[in-house]
Amino acid sequence: MSLRVLVVDDHAVVRRGVVAYLEALADVEVAGEAEHGRAALDHLARAEVLGQLPDVVLMDLQMPVLDGVAATEEVVRRFPGVKVVILTSFGETERVHVALERGAAGYLLKDAGPAEVETALRAAVRGEVFLDAAVTRRLTQELRAPRVGLGALTAREREVLVLVAEGRSNRDIAAHLAISERTARTHLSHMLAKVGLSSRTQAALLAVREGLVPPR
Repeated sequence: MSLRVLVVDDHAVVRRGVVAYLEALADVEVAGEAEHGRAALDHLARAEVLGQLPDVVLMDLQMPVLDGVAATEEVVRRFPGVKVVILTSFGETERVHVALERGAAGYLLKDAGPAEVETALRAAVRGEVFLDAAVTRRLTQELRAPRVGLGALTAREREVLVLVAEGRSNRDIAAHLAISERTARTHLSHMLAKVGLSSRTQAALLAVREGLVPPR
């Protein structure tokens, strides 16, 4: 089954480059393009009426009319089945943090290769985490999670944190720990609450920063 992707970036050259990458991938379909967040939301609203929502939105951060952070929040709120992966550059770490807090599933550097793009998209759809190693190093230096949070985790919650950072889905975590998927989700929810974070990606960054797993 094809993975449908909406590409959102105000720079036409960047947008066309990303589209060209996607079109070269097997089983990936470009669902459309948008030059800013408002245009992306309008596209999604029309697609929803037609029953043709994309699986993933590749979202730039700095755009006119409606920027990527605000647009991400709206996509997550209005179209919860659509994942958002941020397209970022090294100078945007603060904005990436905020976008992750607003519900983005992951992030990619704009100069990422086709294989990385495909890996990140498919990980987002599966509910897994893809961390671009170069961006991860920068983000973990600035992660705003309280360090004391890790000490509050149970041994099982710590295991779940490590498995999340390794990119495992809830199903994989459940199988690895020989527990139900529902119990895995409960452990994940408790773990996120204790460390003061709201997404799997933020949790994975925390695990890298604290040395629980190596940067990938």
